[in-house]
Amino acid sequence: MEERNNLYPIFLKTKELEVLIVGGGFVAEEKLRFLLKSSPDAKVTMVAPFFRDETIEVAQKGEVSTIVDSYNDTYLKEKHLVIATTNIPEVNMQVYKDCRSQHKLVNVADNPPYCDFYMGGIVTKGNVKVAISTNGKSPTTAKRLRQFFEEVIPEDINQLVKNLNSYRKTIKGNFEQKVETLNKLTESLVK
Repeated sequence: MEERNNLYPIFLKTKELEVLIVGGGFVAEEKLRFLLKSSPDAKVTMVAPFFRDETIEVAQKGEVSTIVDSYNDTYLKEKHLVIATTNIPEVNMQVYKDCRSQHKLVNVADNPPYCDFYMGGIVTKGNVKVAISTNGKSPTTAKRLRQFFEEVIPEDINQLVKNLNSYRKTIKGNFEQKVETLNKLTESLVK
């Protein structure tokens, strides 16, 4: 049987969640930049004994608190998502273990067996957002697919979405009838 991606994609309202990034180096910066690009209003706390200047610059562009300290499990209090990005495997494993015991979702960067979620490729055009996952196996492939979709999804897709939303509000009938009407109207998008 061919291997398949069994991940369940969701879109999180990060403005309403608390995110912790453990680490202040290049990988932490990369994860923060990715998160803020997709969700500029994300609430993020970063904890590390040291932060690169570039990481601080990115943090200043969002609602990000930086704490100069070594990680301990008290930083998990009231956090929903945790991303471990240190270059010290023992610290990352401790973050993972602490998150597991406290039922927190965790991503240990570049270590798929210790991830509850992955940060895949994302394409955003107005209200349209497409997420791409390679099941943690090839971030480079996700990046290339993201670049492809950025090119093929038209810039004016947001206007189409707005128009369809307005039209949807005028359709009479039950849910099933509305779905059928919208399916007929939009089938030419994939032909």
